[in-house]
Amino acid sequence: MASTLLLVLVFVLDLIAFGLAVAAEQRRATATINRDAEYNYCVYESDVATGLGVGSFFFLLSSQLLIMFASRCLCCGRALRPGKPRSWAIVLFITCWVTFFIAEVCLLAASVRNAYHTKYRTYLAQHPPSCEVLRKGVFGAGAAFIVFTGIVSELFYVSYSKADEGSIPPRMDGGIRMNAFM
Repeated sequence: MASTLLLVLVFVLDLIAFGLAVAAEQRRATATINRDAEYNYCVYESDVATGLGVGSFFFLLSSQLLIMFASRCLCCGRALRPGKPRSWAIVLFITCWVTFFIAEVCLLAASVRNAYHTKYRTYLAQHPPSCEVLRKGVFGAGAAFIVFTGIVSELFYVSYSKADEGSIPPRMDGGIRMNAFM
């Protein structure tokens, strides 16, 4: 039977990760071009989105580790009973890791890119500097994959729990008993 407490805890961790990713998308760094006596240069807002993205990364990571620890990562522990729940558990396990990887890459790449600020200046007579900022939607893509990962990981755990219920019945050996001849 799937642990309700574990499912609720994973849901809360995924919800926090999603909220942080959405907040990071809203608080992405923006830049403006400032001028002083001789130079043009970029001025960036605060790096709040970088911290929110990293926080979201770690909440999603802890959620995934919790599910994998509870299910013994599907490959450790005793064998699962054959049937539909085991088949679904295997498919959902693979899907869960793929969506988790995509979400984590989006969050990490967006956090790193959001923290990058150009530091050079250009003369007033030259063209203005390129104030590079993170594209809109990268943290949002991470948030979307957090939702997918949360749904798939919980379905994986439920399928795993159904396939893990009870034990595999022992095989009836059709061999010859030797104790009758002794």
